[in-house]
Amino acid sequence: MVTFPGSAVGAEAEVLAAQLQSFMQANPDIRVVQRVTPDAADQRHQLYVQWLNAWAPDPDILQLDVIWAPEFAAAGWLLPLDGRLGDDADFFPATMEANTWQGQLYAVPWFLDVGMLYWRTDLLDAAPATLSELKAAAAEARASGQVSYGWVWQGARYEGLVTVFLELLASHGGSMLDRNGDVAVDSPAGVRALTDLCDAVEQGLSPRESLTWHEEETRFAFQMGRALFMRNWPYAYALMERGDDSRVAGRFDVAPMPAGEQGRSAATLGGAQLAINARSDVPEEAWRLIEFLTHPDRMIERARAAGNLPPRPSLYERDELRAALPMPAESIQRVVEHAVARPATPVYTQLSLILQLSLHRALSGQQEPEAALSDAARKMRRALARFGLPGSEPAAPESAL
Repeated sequence: MVTFPGSAVGAEAEVLAAQLQSFMQANPDIRVVQRVTPDAADQRHQLYVQWLNAWAPDPDILQLDVIWAPEFAAAGWLLPLDGRLGDDADFFPATMEANTWQGQLYAVPWFLDVGMLYWRTDLLDAAPATLSELKAAAAEARASGQVSYGWVWQGARYEGLVTVFLELLASHGGSMLDRNGDVAVDSPAGVRALTDLCDAVEQGLSPRESLTWHEEETRFAFQMGRALFMRNWPYAYALMERGDDSRVAGRFDVAPMPAGEQGRSAATLGGAQLAINARSDVPEEAWRLIEFLTHPDRMIERARAAGNLPPRPSLYERDELRAALPMPAESIQRVVEHAVARPATPVYTQLSLILQLSLHRALSGQQEPEAALSDAARKMRRALARFGLPGSEPAAPESAL
């Protein structure tokens, strides 16, 4: 018997149940039992930690958020998967990077998310290629009264804000951690990225109320025709294209986020991965199920049923996937090719919480961008020091928040 925790809500639950049934029909020697877990990422993470910290062998397979693999691998909770995929594994490089810790692969990409720019095709002839072009078009559309907002994004104090910042940070040539693992958010690139966001709010290109917005508030603003540009995830496309209450259906498209001064476009990587519990009693059977669920045909089924994007680049050339996706395959692939994984570190959650607070303080006018990022970097280095990780600096204990 293989135990598998997965979604229990909506189309994702339906396609998973059907695929698990197909697997059992093809493998009558293996019975799969689902373990219902919360769909909310933070609640699922907490439940996993409780199970794995107790060295429980159940569940056998774990559905991980894209930022969890290094944390769980560093704790010794995941089975290394090196050699199981082969040298010709067909996955986007960023998805493999996100699932690797200290040179070893610990999870297999299942489906992915990427940050992307939505833009109004009835108001612009082409998507902006640079941040400067985005700002200019946003200001002009707002000044002419075509829209209330130029550019909407997720500005509440949560992980979504960090993903927006990381896209702009990468577009300016920066990163949260450098290649040596040193904290780098307080670099000139980081200051420019945060200044871009602060200026957008201060100049009225982005509404001040967006500092409380998550994905759905952002989508509603764009869907009601109030914004020229929106940064969001792929899920929003089908809802706005097919929704009866959408005022932008047939009048928008998606593109990679614009490049910054360094000429680079970046899309924060999200999505789900499949890993094997290091204490599983049936690791070989668990691997057979992972192979089945990550097979190209099953990925196309998920795209058709739930709109999930496959992490295999070769699939975007197949007519079956093109017909299944809610948006043009070419548009998706252009965005995915710019995907950037968040730092592979076992303390990413702690670092993100520190950064969220500092970003929000700057956006709400409590601190200047440079000072906010300097404070964040100092606290992030101390967080790394508490875990003895590279990029830290010894310091007296201090509250991260």
